[in-house]
This record gives sequence, structure tokens and C-alpha cells, in this order.
Amino acid sequence: MVTVSLCMIVKNEEEALHTCLKSVHDLVDEMIIVDTGSTDRTQEVAASFNARIYHFEWCDDFSAARNYAFDQATQEYQFWLDADDILEEKDRLSFLNWKKQASLSYDSITMDYVLSVDEQGQPLYKLKRNRIVRRDRRFRWIGFVHEFLNVTGSTFHSDMAVTHKKTRPHSDRNLNIYLKQREKGTVFSERDHYYFANELYDNGRILEAIQQYEHYLEVNRGWTEDRIAACFKLAECYGRQEQKQKQRMALLRTLTLDVPRAQFCCVFGNLFIEDEQYAQAIYWFRQATLIEPSEDVMALTNSSYYTWFPHLQLCLCYDRIGDIEQAKSHHRIAQLHHPTHPSVLYNEQYFAQLEQQK
Repeated sequence: MVTVSLCMIVKNEEEALHTCLKSVHDLVDEMIIVDTGSTDRTQEVAASFNARIYHFEWCDDFSAARNYAFDQATQEYQFWLDADDILEEKDRLSFLNWKKQASLSYDSITMDYVLSVDEQGQPLYKLKRNRIVRRDRRFRWIGFVHEFLNVTGSTFHSDMAVTHKKTRPHSDRNLNIYLKQREKGTVFSERDHYYFANELYDNGRILEAIQQYEHYLEVNRGWTEDRIAACFKLAECYGRQEQKQKQRMALLRTLTLDVPRAQFCCVFGNLFIEDEQYAQAIYWFRQATLIEPSEDVMALTNSSYYTWFPHLQLCLCYDRIGDIEQAKSHHRIAQLHHPTHPSVLYNEQYFAQLEQQK
């Protein structure tokens, strides 16, 4: 079997860290835990799993801390996690099988990153990230916040997954780092401009977020998936400002970047529902049912837009225009994909009542 070093940076994560390490400690050959200033029992938890503990003076630079953790590794592969990540049992087994069958032919192995699950425990939001890399390639982290691992060479896209178990409420930590860097005159990359806009949005600074998204999109550089996501976020900002025309235009900008996405069709369709223009809404939701996810395997996907959600909305639209049979048909399809969703359960009762009234 190949050997693997787990490399993590942590601060005040005593509860989450125990759950994380419990899910992976017997899969890796060493655990590198870099503490950036904990005042709780984080280091005791790490020590209980026989981790090698290092200290790093925090300098508002996540890449610096992660690169330091990578520098302490001694095994053939480096595997990174955050404290609120875990491997579910099926992924533990897949990871062990990968170790048994692996060779050093790949420079990087991607794993799905499951950011949220639906009521059935199935992945809702997910993307792939470079999770396991060969140590001898000396790959480095880039970016003081929202950092990424800069990899080259051969990549294997695995079916293994890391599941995010966020326990802490959102904070303004990352926003403050961006604000400090801007005040210092740091030159932001295209990626920084995008994530800075996201932090402004997440912290309720909507007018500033609009300006930042507009600036990022006007530069017209960066990863296509980020630019498409920025258009959707910008549309949300204009929606919160009740500027519907600008909201529509922000959504339409996605069509200049790539072929229509199911998300575009669904969000655009919802705007027509709000205006009670059901024929137009039906057109867009029907388009959504014909679209496959992006071919970019690293892109963030929301499975609902490609499965049950457009059918749920088509059920609503057809009911509103009095076509009950079509409404039922799309209800059944939504039910096949997501039988326990509250709206699907409500619709099941609604159609049952209609039958009783006949």
C-alpha cells in the first residue's frame, strides 16, 4: 500500500476535530496537526489520536499555514482536511481500497466535497477538490484566504467523498482578512475579487457586494464556473434590492459565458412565477429538464436543478393554469426523485383531496 500523511490546520476545534480524526485516523500513516493558536482542548484531542502537533503563529494567511503543514509530512501522499470534515463509512472503505490498489502514477487524486445533503441524506451541493497529492511533487497552496492547492500533472477523479459537517455559525473572519489586505494595498487576483464579493454578500453588505461582483465580471477573466456563479450571486443581490430588471440582466449574463445551465432556467422560471406568467415559466422549467450538468468535473453542482426541482415547479405552474393532469405527471416525477420533500408531500395530499372531491 502507498502511505499517506493527513495534514490539517486547526484552531479551537476540540469538538469537531474529535469527530474528524475518528473517521480517518486508522486510514492514514501519520497525522500532522498544525495549531494556529487554540485556547481550548484542541491539542489534547489531537494528542489522543497520536497526532504530531506543530505550532504556527497566525499571520492572516491560510496558504502559509497549510504549506507549513505540508512541509512536515513524511509519507508518499499528502491528504488534507478541515476540522469539520469527515469520511462517511462508505468513503472510508473506498479510501482503504484506494490505498491497497494505488500506485504513484497519479500526481493528484480528487474527491467529491459534499457541502450539504438533502432530507434523504443524498448529496445536494457538491464539487470535486484535489484532496490527495504526491509529496515529492511539492505542490503549494496559493491565496491568503479561500486558498487553493495548485496542482499539475496527472489527476485521477475518484468516487470517494469528504463530507462537510459545518458546526460553527458564519463569521466575518474572512471578510476582515480581505479588508485588511485591501487596506495594505495588496493586489487581488481575479479569484480574490470573486471571493471578496462573496464575503461581502455573506455578511449582508449587499451594495458593496454588487460593486465587487460587477468589477469582477467586467474584468472578464478567471475560471468560467466562478464567473457564472458570480452572475447568479449578483442576481440575488439585485433581487434583494428589488431591482428585478437588473436581476434578469445579471442572470442573462450567464448565457454569454457558456450554454444555459439548469440553474439559470430554474431561477429565471421562478421570476416568471412571481409575476404569474406561467406559460413563460413552464417554458424555462421544461428547458431545465433537458439539460445535463456541466462537463467540468470540478464545478459546484446542485443536484436539485437537474432532478426534482423543475418538475416541482412545473407541477405548480400547470396547476395554476388548470391543467391538472400535467400537474400530476410532473408531481410524480418529482416524487420519484425526492419522495420526502415537504412540498412533494404537500402536493400528494393536495391531489388526494382533489380526487375525493370528484
